[in-house]
Amino acid sequence: MPGFHAPAALLPDGWASEVLIAADEAGWITAVTPGAAPGGATRLRGALLPGMPNLHSHSFQRAMAGATERRSPEGRDSFWSWREVMYRFGERLGPEEAEAIAAQLQVELLEWGFTSLAEFQYLHHQPDGTPYAEPAEMALRNLAAARRTGIGLTLLPVLYRHGGIFGRPPAPGQRRFLNDLDAYLRLVGQCRDAAGEDPQMAVGLAPHSLRAVTPAMLEAVAREPGPLHIHVAEQQREVEECLLATGARPVRWLLDHAPVDARWCLIHATHMNPAETAALAATGAIAGLCPTTEASLGDGFFPLPDFLAAGGRFGIGTDSHVGTAVRDELRLLETGQRLLRQSRAVATTEAQPHPGRFLFEGALQGGALACGRTIGAIAPGRRCDLVELDTGHPVLAGHAGNALLDAWIFSGQANPIRSVIAGGQQVVEAGRHVAAPEIAAQFGRVMRRLLA
Repeated sequence: MPGFHAPAALLPDGWASEVLIAADEAGWITAVTPGAAPGGATRLRGALLPGMPNLHSHSFQRAMAGATERRSPEGRDSFWSWREVMYRFGERLGPEEAEAIAAQLQVELLEWGFTSLAEFQYLHHQPDGTPYAEPAEMALRNLAAARRTGIGLTLLPVLYRHGGIFGRPPAPGQRRFLNDLDAYLRLVGQCRDAAGEDPQMAVGLAPHSLRAVTPAMLEAVAREPGPLHIHVAEQQREVEECLLATGARPVRWLLDHAPVDARWCLIHATHMNPAETAALAATGAIAGLCPTTEASLGDGFFPLPDFLAAGGRFGIGTDSHVGTAVRDELRLLETGQRLLRQSRAVATTEAQPHPGRFLFEGALQGGALACGRTIGAIAPGRRCDLVELDTGHPVLAGHAGNALLDAWIFSGQANPIRSVIAGGQQVVEAGRHVAAPEIAAQFGRVMRRLLA
């Protein structure tokens, strides 16, 4: 494969000009040469960025986006009332619907700059709770969708056994999620077998939350190889319940009772006190931040400046998919802190005064670790995941280098992404995914059935 050439690219040590990126037939970058002629490479006219990993997704919830906004008759709307709606919606979905929704989501994510996705998959069984003939059927539909769209996928089968901290019985709406430990580990094994040696795929593990697993289950899952993701401290009520049950706040309990290190990704971790914030940062674990979903559900603000000051690492995800753009997650991550602190340029340092560059590179590095794949940089040995910004687009016109990232992330609503390459294959051309019409048509048919 001759590779790709662009007039500018963001490399690990900064911006470079006239960059030639060589890649092999398997989609790995073999060489990166600044100041090079294009030769026989595919010529891209804009500025190249590494493709962004998306570290947290519940794909089926893409079909709910925009459909849960109406005020309830009681007028007491919260994450917990939204969750009940989500449970009822999930009961309508079978494997065909799940795959169609996942494929549509992946198309949108690719068009908006995400080239890899970590799928936190807990919709395992039939609506009455009985397993499918193939127990991993619903999880494998995400793999099938990824092979259609070209996105890199880290599949995270979820262990969910209880309905509250350490043993409360599950609610009826949770019956599709439930497995005991042995059944769960078999399901993980089936996913690993299906992913095989495909370099675009990886499999990790996801004990859902301290609400859903016991300490013994958490200990057993932590002994398994691969990235490990868990929801924690998303809502104040969760903190209160954990304090009542254990005497400790959720993040504190997790750090005291689990071997949290760099392969862990703590999703949300919104409600931490200063001591927890510093302690989490010291572990090297990734904070999985999903700003558009956290805003939609009224979660609260992650303590970003304190976490960064303590050396913490983070990545971004789109979770319930009310947003599907790299730009929107990074924009809200910064502007939410501006509202909270009544100041500007929060995610910056003296060495890096551009919040666009600071946030983009931080999310690349944390997201790559959380996905457990060799991605997140334009460098030899990494997957060839590239995003081309159209530097002639009105949103970006006249900007270059770090100012280009600031303009992309913090101005306008249009999408200036022209091309996307995932695993060495161009999947987005002229701003559209190559399979978008067919996938959108199937998604439309599914949505009309679901909402009828």
